Amino acid sequence: MGLNIVGTVDKVNGNELSYNNFVEKYLSKNEPLVITGLMDDWRACKDWVFDDGRPNLQFISSTFGNSKVQVADCGSREFTEQKRFDMSVSDFIANWVDFSSVEHDNPSTNKLNGKTLLYLKDWHFVKEYPEYKAYTTPLFFHDDWLNLYLDHYQMHENPDTYQKKDNISCSDYRFVYMGAKGTWTPFHADVFRSYSWSANVCGKKQWYFLSPNQHHLAFDRNMKNTVYDIFEEVNETIFPNFKKTTWLECTQDQNEIIFVPSGWYHQVHNLEDTISINHNWFNGYNLSWVWDLLLKDYKEATEYIEDIKDMCDDFEGLCQRNLAANTGMNFYDFFSFMLRFSFANIVQLCHLDKISDDVKWCSSVKAKHLIFNLESAKDIAIKMNFTCLSENHNITLDFRSVLKDPVFLELCCQLERTYDFINDQCAWKKVLVEDLVDVGICKLLDIVVCNPEDLVVFIDHILQNLVLSSH
Repeated sequence: MGLNIVGTVDKVNGNELSYNNFVEKYLSKNEPLVITGLMDDWRACKDWVFDDGRPNLQFISSTFGNSKVQVADCGSREFTEQKRFDMSVSDFIANWVDFSSVEHDNPSTNKLNGKTLLYLKDWHFVKEYPEYKAYTTPLFFHDDWLNLYLDHYQMHENPDTYQKKDNISCSDYRFVYMGAKGTWTPFHADVFRSYSWSANVCGKKQWYFLSPNQHHLAFDRNMKNTVYDIFEEVNETIFPNFKKTTWLECTQDQNEIIFVPSGWYHQVHNLEDTISINHNWFNGYNLSWVWDLLLKDYKEATEYIEDIKDMCDDFEGLCQRNLAANTGMNFYDFFSFMLRFSFANIVQLCHLDKISDDVKWCSSVKAKHLIFNLESAKDIAIKMNFTCLSENHNITLDFRSVLKDPVFLELCCQLERTYDFINDQCAWKKVLVEDLVDVGICKLLDIVVCNPEDLVVFIDHILQNLVLSSH
């Protein structure tokens, strides 16, 4: 049974799209988009690709060949994903060249003379080669709280829930993908239900999208697992509602970037030898998707070990450790993240108040953006208050101490530069970090936040006293 394709994805020239229009039409409405015209000056598009559009595999192998990466075997399934293993970039490319040098009688088998069709995924290229500057993140995707946070903090700061593998693994969500014609990614939704963007440095991809309001139709009767491959024969006994799904289809060409919104399940096929650059990210517009996923996965983790609850000295701690292992963070990790970004947005708002000569400063685009961020954080904190986070744990941040933390101050500086860039403003003459002790927030220095309710009160205080006083 074929897919019921009912539409395609919008395609827009990025040079003719403003940031505000992108937010209004796509980001806030959670709609996918293909963007053209933004990759012409990327170094990767020159170094990694021949003039005829083929990937320059020799350059990649000779320049980055010693890197250890994860590759997926497109012909082998392991639970709900393709089987993965580690290998060097040079060995991966050697396999690619061998596989592509012979005509395939049956490419769908993904095997040839004992070699398998492999797909390099999740290569933390930016972390490994920070000086190379392969590309520039497009304006539309700069408001990236996830990677900005991970540039300054570890997501799992509690040693009970975080085990560091190396300096690269789990360090960010900026990736390079590489694969020969025929490589593919099974049906899935992105990590944390984040946004993602994917730029084709070379090659062509075919995307199939299922909207969030239909994703339940692709699950089994128990709502535990989704269909693995939407082009396999789907068992109607296991997946009784899959035949009701309707899909968007999209062909992504070389030098095109696709924006994948939160919660859109998708399957992707490389129609040609392809290299892409991909980021996962979230911000004030999709925090609710992240929290909803954490809550859902927490409930599943709790139900899975419910039978040992009476024997466990710290059942809640075990649930949170399992949640971090399975989802990538737990309630405490996300609350720490929310706290720091709420504080950072508050600092930005206070700084804007100080430097502005206009009494109506809070009506500016940047101020409205910061206010929106704080209101979004407040909404999530209200939801968090009905969980174990309502009690005081080891997560306590006081504003005075945070403002003395050089890591936090650097986070604030980066956030200010991000919002100045987004709103097409010149950077202030004085670096923000030099100004923080004198931004008119002395009355806030004694604020201490220990739980979501404290955070709600703090944000309310800011919005009522700082913002309303400007009207």
